[in-house]
Amino acid sequence: MGFIRQQEEKLAAKLVLGAYAKKNLPPPKPERLDMIASLVVDEAHRIAKMRGKNVLAILKDMAAEIAGDLKNRAEK
Repeated sequence: MGFIRQQEEKLAAKLVLGAYAKKNLPPPKPERLDMIASLVVDEAHRIAKMRGKNVLAILKDMAAEIAGDLKNRAEK
């Protein structure tokens, strides 16, 4: 894995943790967080290719969406 990819995954993990904290959800286990971050980065790159949009903006949107989905599931 390249340096930039590692940095993107670290950023995605921080954004996901921030989104969890904002929604008052317990943070995921480190293994799960790594998996989520990797999937988020993959999806962000796919979307960036399709839309020509900034990967950072996509990562932020996706992290907030993930936390929102989890909070909705927890409330049910």
